[in-house]
Amino acid sequence: MLTLKLINDNPEEVIRRLAVKHFDGREPITRIVELDRQRRALQKQRDDNAAELNKMSAQIGALMKEGKRDEATQAKAQVAALKGNNKEIDDQLTAAQKEITDILLSVPNLPYAGVPEGRTAEDNVVEKTGGTMPQLGPDAMPHWDLARKYGLIDFDLGVKITGAGFPVYVGKGARLQRALTQFFLDEAGRAGYVEIEPPFVVNEDSGIGTGQLPDKEGQMYHCQMDNFYLIPTAEVPVTNMYRDVIIPQEELPKKNCAFSACFRREAGSYGKDVRGLNRLHQFDKVEIVRIEKPEDSYAALEEMKDHVQSLLEKLELPWHILRLCGGDMSFTSAITFDFEVWSAAQQRWLEVSSVSNFETYQANRLHCRYRGDDKKTHLCHTLNGSALALPRIVAALLENNQTPQGIVIPEALRRYTGFDIID
Repeated sequence: MLTLKLINDNPEEVIRRLAVKHFDGREPITRIVELDRQRRALQKQRDDNAAELNKMSAQIGALMKEGKRDEATQAKAQVAALKGNNKEIDDQLTAAQKEITDILLSVPNLPYAGVPEGRTAEDNVVEKTGGTMPQLGPDAMPHWDLARKYGLIDFDLGVKITGAGFPVYVGKGARLQRALTQFFLDEAGRAGYVEIEPPFVVNEDSGIGTGQLPDKEGQMYHCQMDNFYLIPTAEVPVTNMYRDVIIPQEELPKKNCAFSACFRREAGSYGKDVRGLNRLHQFDKVEIVRIEKPEDSYAALEEMKDHVQSLLEKLELPWHILRLCGGDMSFTSAITFDFEVWSAAQQRWLEVSSVSNFETYQANRLHCRYRGDDKKTHLCHTLNGSALALPRIVAALLENNQTPQGIVIPEALRRYTGFDIID
């Protein structure tokens, strides 16, 4: 969440930058400034009362020693009144702080200066393009038909067992999933990321820490009896490893990767966007997460983008990178780059990765800090990215590599799959 110092230092600038995300910050930011002013006035009154109480307690002891019982009794009555006043102040402080926190949790992160203005995905900016577009014949099949033809994925069985959006991978389809996962993890390890195997369910504090709650509560699967949430991405448990942690600066950066199943309700999804593997409720993904000093985070972001690009190049997929506009960015992100691959049979781009810098927004929620040379604690910057999400990668691999003989496996994957072609 945004820091009170940032808001108090220049509320009009905060409101202006929030508008880039098409969030009207006038009312909440004005209210936060007002509440914080009240909170500081109450705190000063509370501190003054505490000082007076200490002074009067010492006076009561002296009066008792001098035998001035009546004066001591009067002083005790004043002490009792001050304590009663403190109780009222404490209640007001608690209420003010709760309202401040509640409002802060509802305000999105400020977009970075380089975020383009715009409202929808149509306003995103293509930054870079690579790979060779495949040329398929008129009989090219979309991946859901290919999956059926070669017995790779059973969508109907998934519906029977669970429901739509929970496919069952079979035979070489399952092996392709496992191969991609291991390939992505090995590549992350070579890039210096330490592998984590996290829980796939998290508590409410973890959801709040990374910003899924309360913003995306309706998109998460909730285990109500235990008040646990199924993770939408490994970002949540991995980043929360650093909740309430002060990291020695010599240990930065922290670089982690993790494989996980991801669970998303995707309420309201319909039409062609949900065909086959295009949009699922459960899917596998390898995530990369970094904790950085603020001055290093944008160099780290570029390094993460280069890593994702290298994966797509090794998979021989056509790709492009989008710089997301303010209206298409997530609640928590300061800047996001989406990677999309070309789906040749569907004739459309499919998102396979988002790489984001959250600056101090998540770290402030998490109380994730480092101790600097000045011996003071400072908020870290947090970053994460998909490296990569499997479903649309599989969709593009199946479609783009189809031949009359079968589906050709990219060279980089063959030692993981154990086969060169799906036939």
